[in-house]
Amino acid sequence: MSATPAHLLPANETERLQSLHTYDVLPTLSEPLFDEFVALTAQVFSLPISLIAVVEEDEVHYPANHGMPGNAQQPRVEALCSTAIQQARTVVYHDLLLEDSDRLTPEAVRAAQDNKLRFYAGAPLRLPDQRLLGTLCIIDREPRTFSADEQQVLDHLAAVVSQAIAVRHTCLARSAAGAAQWEQLCTQLQEELRELTALVRYLFTRHGVQIPVPADLLAQVERRLLDLQRLLSEPQL
Repeated sequence: MSATPAHLLPANETERLQSLHTYDVLPTLSEPLFDEFVALTAQVFSLPISLIAVVEEDEVHYPANHGMPGNAQQPRVEALCSTAIQQARTVVYHDLLLEDSDRLTPEAVRAAQDNKLRFYAGAPLRLPDQRLLGTLCIIDREPRTFSADEQQVLDHLAAVVSQAIAVRHTCLARSAAGAAQWEQLCTQLQEELRELTALVRYLFTRHGVQIPVPADLLAQVERRLLDLQRLLSEPQL
C-alpha cells in the first residue's frame, strides 16, 4: 500500500506507474545527455540548481542533478515535484516561506526549509504515451520572480527532454542498429547543448545577469531549442 497521501496522486496514477516501469525511465535519465540538459537549464535562468525528477510510487529520484550533490532521492510526500504531477501542469513557488500551506504538504515545507530552498519551478516531463514521469525543475535559495516568458522557455526545455526520452526508447527498441543510431544522435545533441550553454554564458557576460531573464535572450534560446527538436525529429528516426 502506498505511503503517499491520496491528495498527491493524479487520477491516472496506476496507469502512470505502469508506464514508468514499461519505459524503464531511471536508466534512461542516468545517461550523460540529461546532465547536459539540467546544466543548460540552470544556465538559462541563472540559477544554482536544476534537476530532473522521476516521481515513483513513494519516492522521487533525481537521476540528473545540477547543483545539489548528494540529493539522489527523497520521499514523495517531501518533494515539491509531486504537486506538478498531481496538477499535471507547471508549478511555480516564488517564495516557499510565504507559500499557502494548502498547496504543499507539511513535509514538503519542512524539507524545503531544511535545504534552505526559497524558489521552485517545475515543468512536467512526459513519457512517449504522454503520461507524466516527473519534472524538469529549477531551484534557488532566494525568492525570485518568474515571468511568463521564462515559464514558456522552461516548458519548452521540458518538451525537448521528453522528446529525447521518446526517441531514445524508439531507437533502442529496434536492434543494434538502433542503439548505434541513438549513440550518434546523443553525441550530436550533447554538442548542441554545450554550444547553447556557451552562448547563454557569453550573453550573460556581455549584458549582465538580469532577473527576470530578458525576452530577447530567451528568444535566442527558443530558436536553438527548435533546432534541437528538428534534430530529434529527423525522418531517419
